[in-house]
Amino acid sequence: MWEHGHGDERAAVSPGTETENREGKKRMNTAEFLTISNMISPEKEAIVFESTRLTYQGLDERVNQLANRLQSWGVHHGDRVGIMQVNCHEVIETYFACAKLGAIFVPLSFRGRAEEIRHMVNASESRVVIAGSRYLGLIDELRPALTTVEHYVSLEGAADGWEPYEDALAGQSTEFDTVAVDDDDTTILMFTAGTTGLPKGVMLTFGSVSSYSLNNVTPVDPDQVEKNILTVPLYHVAGMQAVISAVYGMRTLVIQRQFEAESWMQLVQDEQVSRAMMVPTMLKMLLDHPGRPNYDLSSLAVLTYGAAPMPREVIKRAIVEMEDTQFINAFGQTEASATITALGPEDHNVKGLSEAEREKKFERLGSIGKPLPGVDIRIVDEDGNDVPTNDVGEIIASGPQLMKGYWQQDDVTAETIKNGWLFTGDLGYQDDEGYIFLAGRAKDFIKRAGEMISPEEVEQALMAHPAVDEAAIIGVPDEDWGERVRAIVVLKQGQSATEDELIEHSRKRLASFKKPEHVVFSAEPLPRNPLGKVLKRDLKQIYTEPITDPA
Repeated sequence: MWEHGHGDERAAVSPGTETENREGKKRMNTAEFLTISNMISPEKEAIVFESTRLTYQGLDERVNQLANRLQSWGVHHGDRVGIMQVNCHEVIETYFACAKLGAIFVPLSFRGRAEEIRHMVNASESRVVIAGSRYLGLIDELRPALTTVEHYVSLEGAADGWEPYEDALAGQSTEFDTVAVDDDDTTILMFTAGTTGLPKGVMLTFGSVSSYSLNNVTPVDPDQVEKNILTVPLYHVAGMQAVISAVYGMRTLVIQRQFEAESWMQLVQDEQVSRAMMVPTMLKMLLDHPGRPNYDLSSLAVLTYGAAPMPREVIKRAIVEMEDTQFINAFGQTEASATITALGPEDHNVKGLSEAEREKKFERLGSIGKPLPGVDIRIVDEDGNDVPTNDVGEIIASGPQLMKGYWQQDDVTAETIKNGWLFTGDLGYQDDEGYIFLAGRAKDFIKRAGEMISPEEVEQALMAHPAVDEAAIIGVPDEDWGERVRAIVVLKQGQSATEDELIEHSRKRLASFKKPEHVVFSAEPLPRNPLGKVLKRDLKQIYTEPITDPA
C-alpha cells in the first residue's frame, strides 16, 4: 500500500508503546515515537540540517535536555511554549520536549504581523517564547504587551534579554521520564490565518495527532535508510505531521529552512532523498527551473502535493517529466490534524495506457481521491443532509483526527463541529466511483442569477489555455445578476491572449453561464499565502469595479 503524505501502510502499534488512562482507553504520547525510535535505532540519522547531523539518540538526548530546562522554569503539563523560526532542528526539539512534559507547543508564523504575534502569544498565555535572530526585534517591541511570558530564548546566539538556546540545554540531564497524557490533552495549539479578524487557535490533541501515524504509517526496517525532505513550514499542520510521521517511521528528515528550488534539488541529489511533500507553487517552480536537468533526482520515489489546489496542467507535466516518481495528492486541513483524503500513485500512473485511457486518468487528477483509513467523509446540503452522487455540497469529516476545538472559542467550535462531524467549509462532489472533487470554498462560490458557479472549475478551464500561467476567479456584486464572473489572469512569459479569446476558450469547456464575463490581465503573480493558496479576499479588494456590458 502506498504512503498517505508521509506514511505508508497502516501499522500495528509496537508492544509497550501505549498506556491506559482512567477509563481504560488506549492513549499515546507522541514523544514516545521518538523514545521508541531511539531504542530501536539509536545510531540511525534522524535529522540532517545544514552542517548539523543528529542520530535518533542525539536528538532524543537534546530533547530531554530541553525538557529538563523547561521543567526547571516551571513549565508543566498543559502549559504553553511558543516558538517563532523557519524550519530547523531546534523547532523539532522544542515540539518533542513539550510533548514529553505534556505541555502545549505553539508554533508562531514567522510571516505573521506584529498584531497577530501579540494575539497568538497572549491568547495562548505562553510562558516561554523561543525565537530566531530575525524575529528578536519584533518580539522585543511587543514585550510590554506580552503579559504571560517569563522566559525568552534566542535560537542563534546571545542577545540582550534573551537566553541562548544552547546555554539553556547545557548541563541538563539527557534523561527524562515522559509525562503521562490523555488522548484528549492538547499537544499543539496551531493558529490558522482567518479570512477575517485574528487567527484562531486550533487545539490538536495527542490522540488526533498520533492517530494519523498509527493508522497510516509503517515503521521501516531499522536497517533501511529512507529520507524525507522537509520544506513545508512547521507552523503549518502539513509540516508538523511530516515530522511526527517521519519520527514514528524511523526515517531521516532532511530539513530546508525555506523552499528554494535549486538548493532543494541539490539536497535531493546529495542526500538521495526518497520522499518529499510540496505545495503546487513549489512543484511549478521546480518544473520551470532551467537548471533541473543538471540534477539527479532519480532517488525521489514519492512526491506528495497538497495544501492548495493543483492546476491540472502542472501535475500532468510533472507526471510526464518526472516519470520515475510516484505522485500523491493529499487533502486535509488544520482542524483535521492532517490528510483526510488522498489520490494515490495508481491514479497518477499513465504508463502504457492508450490515449483515451490517459485522458481519463488526467481528468481524475482534479480529484482529491478517497478517504484515508479511519476517516469518514460525507457531502451534505445546507441542512446537513447527504446530497446525491455528483451533486455539490459541503465536505464534512469524522474520525479520530479531528481537533478538540478552537482555543477559548466554544461558540465558533460549535459552528464547525456538529454531532462529531467537522464542517470543512470546502464544497465538492463525489462521483460514481467514489472519487471526491473540490468545487471551491463555500465563501468563494459565485451565485449568478440563482446559478452556482465553482471558481475552481472555471480556473481549471482557463489554465488549460497554452498562454495562461495563473488564473483566479472572483464574484463581482451586480444589481441585476447578483454576482458576475471576473477572471484575473497572468500570462506566461512571451505569450499573448485577448479577453475575447479566453472567454471563448472557457465557453467551449463550460456551461455558458459559468464563463468569465470580464478578464483582467495582471503583470504581477497572483497574491498567495505561504502554502500557495490564492488570496481571493485580496483580489476582491483590488478588483472592485462593476462589470459592465459593452456599449
